[in-house]
Order: sequence, then C-alpha cells, then structure tokens
Amino acid sequence: MQLFKRKSEKTQLTFHLLLLSLLFVSCGTTQPVDKILERFHDADSDYVMVVAHRAAHNGFPENSIPAIKQAIDLGVDIIELDVKVTLDSMVVINHDHTIDRTTTGTGNPEEYTWGELQKFKLKMPDGTFTSERLATLEEALNLAKGKAMIDIDLKTANLKPVVDVVKKTGMTDQVLFFDSSFGILKQILILCPEAMVMPRARSYESAEEAIKTFKPPVVHIDESFYTPEVGNLIRLNNARIWINALGTRDKMIRDEHTEEAIQSLLKYNANIIQTDEPERLIPYLKEKGLRN
Repeated sequence: MQLFKRKSEKTQLTFHLLLLSLLFVSCGTTQPVDKILERFHDADSDYVMVVAHRAAHNGFPENSIPAIKQAIDLGVDIIELDVKVTLDSMVVINHDHTIDRTTTGTGNPEEYTWGELQKFKLKMPDGTFTSERLATLEEALNLAKGKAMIDIDLKTANLKPVVDVVKKTGMTDQVLFFDSSFGILKQILILCPEAMVMPRARSYESAEEAIKTFKPPVVHIDESFYTPEVGNLIRLNNARIWINALGTRDKMIRDEHTEEAIQSLLKYNANIIQTDEPERLIPYLKEKGLRN
C-alpha cells in the first residue's frame, strides 16, 4: 500500500512538471530573431554575424525557398536576397538583369507578368533544372519572420512595391535595404521613414558621408579600403561593419584555410560577414568563441 502511494505521488509530480513545462513553452514570447536583433543593434559586440549570400544555396538554387529554409536551419543571422518587380508589380527574387542563368526562361524578369514567370523553373548552379519556381519576396519574408533578418539587395528602380511587401508582412524591423546608391536609399526612407538602410561605402570619405547622411546601424565596406581608420570610424559611430567573404575568402574557407581568411576579414573590427559558405563558417566561428 505504501509502495503504491509513493508511485502515485511520483506520477503526480511528473504530471505537474510536464504541465509546467508545457505552460512555459506556450507562454514564451522570445523568438530567435529577438536575439539576432539585439546583437545586430549592439555595434560593440564581439559576436560575428553571418549572412547567407543569396540564401544558403550550396545544394539548392540560389535565392530559392529551399535555400532560405536551409539558411534558417543553419542558424544564419541574416539572409541576403535580390529583388526585381514584374510588370504587374509582383516582387520576385532574382539577382541578374535577366533570368537566363538562373531559370529555364530568358530575358528581363521586369518585362514579364508574375503569371508568365511562373512557367519557368529554377536551375542549379551547374545548369540542372529543378521543380522550383522563382520565389516572391512575400513568400520569403513570411518564411523568415521571427527566424532571421533579411537583407534586400535592390536590383530594381521600382521601389514602392518592395516597401509595400515589407510593410504588409510586418517585417520592417527585420529587414535591411541595401543599395550602392545613396539616392535610392533616400527614396526608401521617404517611402518608409522607419526602414533600416545599409549604405555602401567606397572610401573613408564616403563612409563618413554615409554615417552623416543615414546614421545607419551598419555600413557595407570593401576590402580595398578596409583600414584601422575606417573600422574605428564606423564602430565609434555605433554601427556594425559588413564585409564580404565572397570570392577569394570563401575559396580559402572551402580549401580549409579558414583561420587565415577570417583573420583578414576581422582584423579591423568588421563584425558581419557575408558568405557563400555559411555551413562552413558558422561552426568555425562558434569553435573560436566568436558566436557566443
């Protein structure tokens, strides 16, 4: 009888612990993106953020829904996507001026309607056809909402439909707008004053101008003028420093010269790295204590 009583009490305790656990999970309000945004807005953080260039496309078509899902699964902080706007104002994701390289179609996607573009399938980097079609920005934002930031690389002059999609999906606080033209970024801020923009600097002087003009949370720099002076200028103005591993540095990472590549990228305080190799870069940065 005593043994049965102890077993019953143990069962009740287990049941109550399970209920508390479920209650804790169901009442939790912190999403992964909250931590990402907290780090993003802490310019002095030593946490190195990773950007998946055209999403995590190793094994998937670039800028595709599967590549976006893969980037989220890898735990990237920011997913970079390129946008175009069709004749009927649908915002689609595609990098090049044409769809020749990336799809089974040809020509400028901005000269098609959305219905016409849906006839084409995406291709792998080696040219292999897939069953995937061009993704819309709305699909991508809904998929990433609460899970990762999105960097929109503006490959279009038709800006209003892009801003409208960001507003519609409630993603204004998770989206960066990027363009090399300060004029384009000024137009974005007219359409959406609360938008986050990332200017591209091409010299110390243009970095100064970018900071003065936009007071941005992040400045995109190039390796050609990556100096201690530029690094200090940006960080002292409470902005993160975005630098690309694309090309040479990514090849070094693939060839297992990762330490040399990362040291060259981080040497003057850069703390956001855009890469085509997020699946290799993230584990390395974690191992080195740079993503604690």
